Amino acid sequence: MATPIAPRRGAGATGRRWLVLLPPLLLAVLLPRPAAALVEGLYCGTRDCYEVLGVSRTAGKAEIARAYRQLARRYHPDRYRPEPGDEGPGRTPQSAEEAFLLVATAYETLKDEETRKDYDYMLDHPEEYYSHYYHYYSRRLAPKVDVRVVILVSVCAISVFQFFSWWNSYNKAISYLATVPKYRIQAMEIAKQQGLLRKAKEKGRNKKSKEEIRDEEENIIKNIIKSKIDIKGGYQKPQFRDLLLFQILLAPFHLCSYIVWYCRWIYNFNIKGKEYGEEERLYIIRKSMKMSKSQFDSLEDHQKETFLKRELWIKENYEVYKQEQEEELKKRLANDPRWKRYRRWMKNEGPGRLMFVDD
Repeated sequence: MATPIAPRRGAGATGRRWLVLLPPLLLAVLLPRPAAALVEGLYCGTRDCYEVLGVSRTAGKAEIARAYRQLARRYHPDRYRPEPGDEGPGRTPQSAEEAFLLVATAYETLKDEETRKDYDYMLDHPEEYYSHYYHYYSRRLAPKVDVRVVILVSVCAISVFQFFSWWNSYNKAISYLATVPKYRIQAMEIAKQQGLLRKAKEKGRNKKSKEEIRDEEENIIKNIIKSKIDIKGGYQKPQFRDLLLFQILLAPFHLCSYIVWYCRWIYNFNIKGKEYGEEERLYIIRKSMKMSKSQFDSLEDHQKETFLKRELWIKENYEVYKQEQEEELKKRLANDPRWKRYRRWMKNEGPGRLMFVDD
């Protein structure tokens, strides 16, 4: 009768690989249990890895490596020359290729400290058959690359993609604003006052063509718009602190800051009963509207002033404002010609009606 599997080292670290190891473990359960520790499919199979290399169990790394090099040179398929009565490593005659692979397997098993400990444990405890299968395949199927390195590289790649994507969106927003008459005229006035357009034309009089002068003037206008206009929301100028990598690095700081802020909020407004300031009122309004900070910051200042005047941080006032917005949206849709055409189409034809048109 099989003895229970004893918990061994590394069980916590390898627990996450149970799903990968499930098929070989199920196969091991279905197979009959051998009487000896050396079984086919584990390490050197039915051969003792120490006997394959011709070393003792107390041999050091240098002795194991020296024995492996000698046998590898002897049984290498490209160099092996059969001799009368020649035998492979061990007592069973084998081909040179099989002998070379067996020697390599024995060396791979014994050169690593952890694998050698598992192998010695298997030799000393042959009754723990299923445990040996688990530890063997857990090492065989373990990822060769450190998971932490994979995660770090993935986060860096995502951060680089974020930065260039946001920068592209920001340049598109600047290019669009340069075509809006309101901002373009103001930018040109600033450029004229600073003499930037005159300098561009003077340089282009001798060296540059009209197209080059036009491109340079366009770049001057865009640079002025960048310096004078604060774009918020999804098209704002990318900041390194907004990238995923820096957000992960700063996560502990943000968490501690939020805990401190939340405790102050509870103490000041719930316990001491202080009145809300402008910042706190806008925060409550933003939460009621279910908007992110970037979305709320992209609103115009006069909209925020309207929210404060109507005291929308009070729940009852916000419910009235929300109802007004819904009614206004209904009226706007009712007067929209496109919405009217859509309603007539749904009433007269709709997606569920079949009509035959006679040509």
